[in-house]
Amino acid sequence: MRSLVVGASGGIGAALVDALGARGEVVGLSRTQDGLDVTDEASVAAALGRLEGVFDLVVVATGALVIGGVGPEKSLKAVTAEALAAQFALNAIGPALVMKHGLRLLPRDRVARLAVLSARVGSIGDNALGGWYGYRAAKAALNQILRTASVEATRTHPQSVLVSLHPGTVETALAPAHRAGHPAMPPAEAAEHLLRVLDGLGPADTGGFYDWQGKVVPW
Repeated sequence: MRSLVVGASGGIGAALVDALGARGEVVGLSRTQDGLDVTDEASVAAALGRLEGVFDLVVVATGALVIGGVGPEKSLKAVTAEALAAQFALNAIGPALVMKHGLRLLPRDRVARLAVLSARVGSIGDNALGGWYGYRAAKAALNQILRTASVEATRTHPQSVLVSLHPGTVETALAPAHRAGHPAMPPAEAAEHLLRVLDGLGPADTGGFYDWQGKVVPW
């Protein structure tokens, strides 16, 4: 098995690299280690363009809740154009660019999986608390991009499995001050859960949104 993790220096990304290393060859790309900036298409195209061969699994583990020191908005009054643009650039547009330039890396003749790390708060149907406008909207946009890409991918990669995954609350630097008392799991445990979910998904599940337990998350 050959795997690619984009965002390999993050908490979950690094844990995925470790876990996948026990299954075969794994390539990790990140901003800190490789200069990969997912918000810059030229950077994405160059980084992925240097890769050869195909990958059975591609995971996009990039993303952030707090960007440039600006955390999630608690009210509509706190929304700014700059913060919204930053959220979309990193959490939606970035993974979209990775999918655009990374789809060619999936094999066409067998089952191949591509997963993006989304978040339950990106679910429109599950939103009962409000707030977190930028992050919620960016993750909802990511889910729509993933869903749309999954439809297109089946035309060239008929056994492809493109999915959004909610990793649960994980002990990472993503947002330690915003967990609101929610119990968090170690990154290594989260990685094992995510890989177990991916192992159980096939072509019939492409375009779906699943949590770390394998349960479907409403759009």
